[in-house]
Amino acid sequence: MSDLPRKAVTRTAKLAALPLGFAGRATWGLGKRIGGKSAELVTRELQQRTADQLFKVLGELKGGAMKLGQALSVFESALPEEVAGPYRAALTRLQEAAPPLPAGTVHGVLAERLGEEWRELFLEFEDKPSAAASIGQVHRAVWHDGREVAVKVQYPGAGAALLSDLTQLSRFARLLGPLIPGMDLKPLITELRDRVAEELDYGLEAEAQRRHAQEFAGDPDVVVPDVVHQSEQVLVTEWMDGVPLSEVIADGTPEQRDRAGQLLARFLFSGPARTGLLHADPHPGNFRLLPGPAGDDEAGAGSWRLGVLDFGTVDRLPGGLPETIGTCLRMTLAGEAETVYELLCAEGFVKKSIALDPDAVLEYLLPIIEPAEVDAFGFTRGWMRSQAARIADPRSPAHQLGKQMNLPPSYLLIHRVTLSTIGVLCQLGATVRLRDELARWLPGFTEPQAAEA
Repeated sequence: MSDLPRKAVTRTAKLAALPLGFAGRATWGLGKRIGGKSAELVTRELQQRTADQLFKVLGELKGGAMKLGQALSVFESALPEEVAGPYRAALTRLQEAAPPLPAGTVHGVLAERLGEEWRELFLEFEDKPSAAASIGQVHRAVWHDGREVAVKVQYPGAGAALLSDLTQLSRFARLLGPLIPGMDLKPLITELRDRVAEELDYGLEAEAQRRHAQEFAGDPDVVVPDVVHQSEQVLVTEWMDGVPLSEVIADGTPEQRDRAGQLLARFLFSGPARTGLLHADPHPGNFRLLPGPAGDDEAGAGSWRLGVLDFGTVDRLPGGLPETIGTCLRMTLAGEAETVYELLCAEGFVKKSIALDPDAVLEYLLPIIEPAEVDAFGFTRGWMRSQAARIADPRSPAHQLGKQMNLPPSYLLIHRVTLSTIGVLCQLGATVRLRDELARWLPGFTEPQAAEA
């Protein structure tokens, strides 16, 4: 591939090929069965071919196509196990890498944004990217002061590509629905589209990353690389090594999985409380597991830290996460159906034109918040699948009630980030002390203490 495909007609044709390809392979599979090949073998081959095409198209196009792929990747754990395997491999590849842009294109962007003498800013610069994602790729380099840095270069035409992709994807969102059973992709695509301008602005990203880097400087659990330099379409930050979370998911030890899961939950809830910002792109490609401080190797898994990357999408929450979330959680666990229902109505989760049974709402919520009910909860793909099946089955009371509830716009990103993080915890298979993190960081989760006389 010589450049990022930018012509709308080209990108539209490639994206339109996805659902057509799914239908074509289904016909091919029927023919194979008629020809005598076993249904099991045909199904497995069909899924593998679909997964391969999914990665090829979404990864090759980058832009909004790959952004959707990354967003879907964290929900892989909700797929039935018999179809999860092929998609798991394809979606995991989308978390870490995509076909890169050629060096000449990258050099052109750097010359335009940093000046013709851009090489003088670096002692070393690796032309081969270390990562290539949805709107930009990252190159390893050495800054002129000797610091190892990551140079993030935005793809030329990324903005137009993002908008074009997401508009086209929304048109056949229903056809892509079978990728994640029970999930309505259209609101997800709409929300990704609404965030385009913000994600393309490296100035906003640099500001969010600096705030996190300053707040978590010296933190024993979370590491955020600081910003070294920023200009339009180019962002230079400190380099961070470590084990990608996707590798921990694939091959990590139980200790690594539990530690990574605990720190991921800690960052989800502590970030807004400490910075007023919610990191809103929690797919595994944006996290690393780092060893503890030098000389601390004997401390084992408990000394490992979580490295966090990519602050292009954040939710601005000056007061931290809304107190209503914590209060609702606490009241739901206490069985206070009427109070929970009143809070949900007040926040707009139940529209004024609809009346629901408070006890039925409580019954709907309790299985979802099971991880907050115990001291330590083991997140598994099986648990995630059971929740997805319960809500997706049109015959279930949970499905019928869920259809009547509403998600207020101010909670949309919080909801997606929370679900995505839970998806990653299930991929990790981590046992997490979630209650500890909620009690420490989530406003309203612990009962207010009466003021002393």
